[in-house]
This record gives sequence, C-alpha cells and structure tokens, in this order.
Amino acid sequence: MIDAIHVENLALIRSADLEPAPGLTVLTGETGAGKTALLSALKLLMGERADSSQVREGTDAAQVTGRLFRDAHDTEGVVVERRLGADGRSRIKIDGSLASVKELRTLVSPLVDLCGQHEHQRLLDAESHVAMIDAWGASTIGPLLSTYRVALHEATGAAQELARVEEASQTRGARLEEARYTLERIDEVNPVPGEYEELEERLPRATHAESLARAAHDAAEALSGEGGALDALNSAIVELSRMGSVDAELSQFADTLTNAAIVLEDSVRDLHTYRDRVDFDPDALARAQARFSELKGLMRRFGPTMDEVLQARDEARELLSMVDDAERALERAQRALDEAEERLQDAARALSRARAHIAPRFCREVVKQMARLQMGRAELVWDARSLPRARWTKQGPEAAELLYKGGPGLTPRPLKRIASGGELSRVMLACTVVLGEADGVDTLVFDEVDAGVGGAVARSLAAVLADLAQTHQVIVVTHVAQVAVMATKHYVVTKLEGDIPETTLSEVTGEDRVREIARILSGDVSEVSCAHARQMLEEAGQLGKS
Repeated sequence: MIDAIHVENLALIRSADLEPAPGLTVLTGETGAGKTALLSALKLLMGERADSSQVREGTDAAQVTGRLFRDAHDTEGVVVERRLGADGRSRIKIDGSLASVKELRTLVSPLVDLCGQHEHQRLLDAESHVAMIDAWGASTIGPLLSTYRVALHEATGAAQELARVEEASQTRGARLEEARYTLERIDEVNPVPGEYEELEERLPRATHAESLARAAHDAAEALSGEGGALDALNSAIVELSRMGSVDAELSQFADTLTNAAIVLEDSVRDLHTYRDRVDFDPDALARAQARFSELKGLMRRFGPTMDEVLQARDEARELLSMVDDAERALERAQRALDEAEERLQDAARALSRARAHIAPRFCREVVKQMARLQMGRAELVWDARSLPRARWTKQGPEAAELLYKGGPGLTPRPLKRIASGGELSRVMLACTVVLGEADGVDTLVFDEVDAGVGGAVARSLAAVLADLAQTHQVIVVTHVAQVAVMATKHYVVTKLEGDIPETTLSEVTGEDRVREIARILSGDVSEVSCAHARQMLEEAGQLGKS
C-alpha cells in the first residue's frame, strides 16, 4: 500500500504531495492539467524506464520519493527514491541504499498494478490469468499445484539420472581405459584415509630416532651425571642452608634452589623415559619411507591432495561398475523415470480437472461484475489447451488464458486483441473485485477506467470501485462525478499558466470539493450544479467526511 508520494520537477510538476487513503482516492482536473505526470511518477516508482525529457524545463533533475507498506503487518514501510537527471542519469535508493532498476521493480511491481488505457498490464499476460484462477481457488488448487510441482521436479531429476546412466554405459575408448588405469594404479597402492597424514607426522621422528635418543641421553647426563648441574646445585643448597642459620635470607635462596633441583630431577627422569621410548628400527623406517613415497606418487598423478586421489578412485570404480552393469543400471533408471512420470501424469490430470472446474465459476462471477459495469452481454471464457509433455512448466501441463467474447455470436479472442483500453480496464476491475483479498496486489491505480461512460454505467462503475476499495487501496484518475463522490480522499490537479506552466496537486474537502464535483458535472460552478454536487456527496455518504 502507498503511504505517501512526493514529486519534484517532473514534467509540469514543480512540487506535489499525494497521500492516498487506504480505500478509494480520486484525482480529478481539467483535461491537460497534468494528471499524466502523476501517473509517470508512479511508473518511475514501479521501475519503469526513465526518460530525461520528463525532467521539468529549467531544472537539473526530477525526483520521486514514495513510502510503501509491503503488507498489513509492515509497520515500518520502505522508502523508495528515484532521481532522474536532465543528463539522462538515473539513481535509485531503497531505504537510503543504492539499488538497481531490477531491485526496484521486484520490490514495488507486486504491490502496485497500474491499469490504464495504454498500459501493458497483467491482464494482457496470459500467464497471469492462470495465477488469478489459482489465487481464487487456492484452497482447492493450492495443494494440487504443490503436488504437481514436486512430481515435476522428481520426474526431471529421474530423466537427468537416466541420461547420466546412459552416457556412462556408452562410455568407450580412451575414457574407459583411463578409468581402468586409474583404478588399477590406485588399488595397487591401496591408500587408506588418514594414512598419508599419519606418515607425514611420524616419519621425521623415525628418520632422526637415533639422534633424538642421543640428544635426550646427553641432556640427562649433563644434568645428573658426575660433575653435572645437579651436583653443583646440591652443593650450593648445602652451603646456603648451613649459613641460613646466620641470615634467614640465605635460607630463602636455599628453598628456591631446592625447588629448582626437584624440577631438574623430574626432567632427568622424563628424558630417560623419552630416550628409552625412542624405537630405532632401520627396516621399519625403510618400509615407512617407501610407503610414503608411493602415496606421494599417487598424489602427483591423481592429486594434488590425497582426498582427490580417493575421489578419483571412487569415480573410476563407479564408471566401470556402470559399464559392467549397464543393463541393470539402465533398467533401474528407466523404471524410476517411468514411476516418476506416472505420478506426474496423475498430478497433472488432477490439477487440470480442478482448474477446469473452478475457472468457469470465476468467469461467471467476473461476468456478473461486467454486467454491473454495463458491458452488455460480453463474457470471459476459460481456454485451456494441453501441452506436449516436453513443454510442461511449473505453472502446469497446459497453456491457458482468459478470452474475451464481445457477444453471444462472436468468437472468443485474446483480450489484447479485442478489448479497447476502456473495456480492458473494466474487465480488470471486474476480475479484481471477484478476486477480492485473494489478489496479491495491494494498490490498484486506474487511469480513465470511466472513459466514454456516463449515466447508469457511471453509477455502476462507481459502486464497483467502492466495493473494490473494501479490499484494496484504489487510486482513480476520473472525469466522472459519480466516481469522484465515492472517494475517501479527493485530489484536484490544476495547471497554472506562465512562461513555464506548472501543475499543482491539492486535496479538496468541504465546499472546495463540492465546487469541484459541480465543475465535473456541468463544466462550471453555479448554484444549481453545486446543489447537485452536494446532493450526490450526501447520497454517497461523503459530504460529512469532506
């Protein structure tokens, strides 16, 4: 939902603010006053292509800023800013951060639908027709569509697996020989996971075992041997202890050195243990070095890491297994594909049946609304054509769309080829009313949906728009008083003449609104037209709210 829009220097607009109501908001004004510029501002917020010619004459840049709520639970909203320079450069910010046109379109387009005389709107997109039916019949169609999509995903995966098995079973020549060589060479060495790392850590100690044992022995002798460090340390302790009776400070030194002596004795014991634990076995060392060399050879050929060596062995084994067991592997893959396709066919039939049952009901409801809009005996017809299996998509197994039938004796044709802009807007309006809250779009903007209508049709159109405003935010550019009086908020677009004309936008209430309705009714503001306008507002229940 749109909370507010601020426009600067766009077309004839110098500065304008629009704060549409949650329900129905109308924009009125003389022809040529600049209502199109406001629609251009909305298009820019929706991520449509920018044109530097839209920048107001004599200014450097145009800017449109809008605050939108994503849903009923969004209390913070999102602020979108689009700046268009006279030099053609465009800048987009979403909540203060730079963004791309694609990001803007992805964010805003699902929230706002612009239904105008010349807009490429979702009603012209046949794929959106299926989405409408699915949304309207969500309780029935939703689970069936989910089941269909799961089945389609499984069938696609099964087909890919069959293709992989077929390719592997047909492998010949150099690739097959390479797989055999890889498996034979690696199996000949038969590496064990973790073995290389263990040897890499152990070999340096084994290689220098004799030197390590000698170093530990010599160090222990230097500490505890005759004339070693412990002898000298113990002599110092005896002398300090003897004189400690004279000076207590020397006793403290004696205690400290005693502790040091204990540490040295522990170290001597540990060094002897280390020396005795060192196992110097020339034959075992030679075997370990040879094994390490074999593993290094595998890594040079199939690595560079041992994990890659082991992976190469597994891949070669799997490939040879598939070739050797090709017939059974193909049978398994084909059987899995057949079963997946059978489940998919069942899911597709169930989905198509549900749509075929629900879509005509939807069309009948839309036709009722079209009748309210005085569209004669025009109809919507659901047309579904089965697609070849290869063309099935996530949307379904058929090509389907809503066709427009102008009368009982006429041939149904695609909406984009038959309906005029005004008719198309009214069909869109009828569809949206029927969809109600199931429609995912929050804000609907209608540009001249009332083109060429008056009298009873205008009253019907106003009633339908009022109904729609119960479930959507609706913004209507209108020239019809019957529509204008139904609005919760009423804005007037005015063009001020001058060297550079300027378009202004202002909300009208009270007597100002009465005068605007009177102008729409008769082209001037007289006592008679004002009385008529006041009566219409009272009948619409809007006079006291103005």
